[in-house]
Amino acid sequence: MNAAGPRIPTPDAAVSVPAAPPYTPARIVDIDLAEPGDFRPPGSLDLIRPQGRVMALVRLHGHPLGMVSTTGAGPVELWQSLANAAHRDLTTSVAQHLTADGPSTASRDASLPWDEPAGLRCQAARLRALREATDISVIVATHNRPEQLRQCLDSLLQMEYPRFEVIVVDNAPANGATEQLVHEVYGRRVRYVREPAAGLARAHNRGLAAARGRIAAFTDDDTLVDSRWLTELAAAFSSDPRIGCVTGLIVPAELQTRAQAALERHGGFAKGYTPRTWSLDNPPADPLFPFTAGRFGSGANMAFRTDLLHAMGGFDPATGTGTPARGGDDLLAFFRVLVGGHTLAYQPGAIVWHRHHRTEDALKTQAFGYGAGLGAYLTGALANEPRMLPALLRRLPGGIQYAAAKARGRKEAGDGWSRRLAVLEMKGLLYGPLGYLRSRASGRSS
Repeated sequence: MNAAGPRIPTPDAAVSVPAAPPYTPARIVDIDLAEPGDFRPPGSLDLIRPQGRVMALVRLHGHPLGMVSTTGAGPVELWQSLANAAHRDLTTSVAQHLTADGPSTASRDASLPWDEPAGLRCQAARLRALREATDISVIVATHNRPEQLRQCLDSLLQMEYPRFEVIVVDNAPANGATEQLVHEVYGRRVRYVREPAAGLARAHNRGLAAARGRIAAFTDDDTLVDSRWLTELAAAFSSDPRIGCVTGLIVPAELQTRAQAALERHGGFAKGYTPRTWSLDNPPADPLFPFTAGRFGSGANMAFRTDLLHAMGGFDPATGTGTPARGGDDLLAFFRVLVGGHTLAYQPGAIVWHRHHRTEDALKTQAFGYGAGLGAYLTGALANEPRMLPALLRRLPGGIQYAAAKARGRKEAGDGWSRRLAVLEMKGLLYGPLGYLRSRASGRSS
């Protein structure tokens, strides 16, 4: 969400990018290897006939396996090229998907698995979630972007899930365009509420206060959602009552500009294609866990048990886009779920398509904001959970070595843009604690 709020100068004046060859845009498509020849645009059930350069989210019976890119003169050539690329690059993912279904499929040759029955367990969980559907409240915070919001809402209303409501939170709007859109185009299908105070966390808390569902799911106004999004989230919650939060896969909705491609190469929002869970009872090898909340997911695709989020007091209003903190609201919520003794799950089948910023200036501002949000989150974590300070201090030496090793690898593997974005993220990280404290101070004085 592009929320209003104090404008914090981004120290990016010294960051420049050398001249580069012309960028060739890539069209994003959605394909399923079980449906040969069918192409769909992000967040839509319509069929299309692409040509030229494409990047495809590849699925097998609805389950996402990865993304591959190719170029072709038309749909037939593109399909064959994408299938070959998936065979070459995603065979391991396919084999793992087949293995999860049991010995009858695991014993088959995974080299050409496209026409084999796969995803039986995933399908069973999906059908159970549809049959035993619990009410879900979808909360979309927005700020002065009615056209993008309209596309987001159109994709949401294509959900296969039978029991959900959509709540639009208009955050510090400059005019009545969003309210008019919701009332005139969507009527009773979408609820409209207004949050006059700028800040993504405040907007999410306003939506949470209006939510009626037992699960509160959040996405942004610059996203498109998959028709199975809510089903996959619900299936993850129903698999284990200890799960308090579920996050999902975020992939690009478009790669039309060099800046969008640079963010995707830098890592984008992707968290992988393998389901995972985290808890204090079964910690991962990461020496900074549970402070590495950025590994768990992102705010554009997250859901919580509503009663748990209420018990936590909602999101920290000193965090989030639109405040001096610049972000960190989602990371802090993930951290508090884990520290509260609950399990956090990542479900790649819950797919959201995100529109990355198109311009280089916006990308640099975004990179600085990511770092600032991380710094604000860590400060907020200690402010909200001071008992965790000894744990952070114990983990810090090993965590610094771990982060330094990863940064060296990233620098060696990355291009010029990736290195510059990493520098901006570090500058933002250093600013983040100050941003959080400024945000808390302004909140107390308002």
